[in-house]
Amino acid sequence: MMAWKIGPALASGCSVVLKPAEETSLTALRLAELATEAGVPRGVLNVVPGHGPDVGEPIGRHMDIDMVSFTGSTETGLKFLTYAAESNAKEVVLEMGGKNPCVVMDDAENLDRVAQHIVNGAFWNMGENCSAISRLIVHEDVREDLLSRIEAHMRHLPVGDPLDPETRQGALVSGAHFDKVCGYVEKAGDILVGGSVDKPFVSPTVVSASSDNPLAQDEIFGPVLAVIPVASFDEAMAVANDTPYGLCASLFTSNAKRALRGARMLRAGTVTVNAYGEGDIATPFGGMKMSGFGGRDNGVQSHDQYTQIKTIWVDLSDDADEAVE
Repeated sequence: MMAWKIGPALASGCSVVLKPAEETSLTALRLAELATEAGVPRGVLNVVPGHGPDVGEPIGRHMDIDMVSFTGSTETGLKFLTYAAESNAKEVVLEMGGKNPCVVMDDAENLDRVAQHIVNGAFWNMGENCSAISRLIVHEDVREDLLSRIEAHMRHLPVGDPLDPETRQGALVSGAHFDKVCGYVEKAGDILVGGSVDKPFVSPTVVSASSDNPLAQDEIFGPVLAVIPVASFDEAMAVANDTPYGLCASLFTSNAKRALRGARMLRAGTVTVNAYGEGDIATPFGGMKMSGFGGRDNGVQSHDQYTQIKTIWVDLSDDADEAVE
């Protein structure tokens, strides 16, 4: 994701100050080493590790920084709008949280394949992914069949040492985040699959929840999937859009008309039909509502956030008075 920002910024002629997350600073520093080896001039790509108050906020308030492109939590992202307003009105592009729905209708084909997409989308990288499937909105007529297939595929997600090649689910990123995710698991009233915790591991967990339950509204950012049954397409669309977020969404149906209608109705920056994904490097990535603000990463549109439109008007006439006439 650093490359999503660094590549377009450098290609647009900008110098970059990169502040990585505290938990992932080593990869950012290694990237800076590789950039130096590749010949990027000194001072063009600068990596400054540190905590938010010590590095992130000063970047947001710095009078000589012209724009900030941020990926992270909604709570932190919104602070950069305040920092910009209180400093030099710098441009701000935000890619923030998500509570991404996967809608499965009663006419979805090949439920086993659908279950594979859901398990991958919900639990890859331990669910610590802004575009992860975190809500399964499923038609009541196929709910039980689909859940049994999801459970079967979850058996192939062994939890343990992330350095073990057989492991598919490693540790959560920090002790504090483990405690946060565990807090949600402990509040789950109806755990359908999983639910075991052993610090720093949380097993992939599927819970039943109403659409207004915190497990179906809050961004947990962990391996927890909330299941919400619905009775119709219109109800599914209403539930899918009933969160403050709008980053990604998935829809499974064999009805082409319903697929196109649903893709338009879902308020998300990326919608996939009969598959899970977030596009590729050529497709714009970003969100609506509290998931995104100001621009997109990836695609040719990613360059827009690092450039400004400028008008230059030149009078080339020989005689200024004659030109006025």
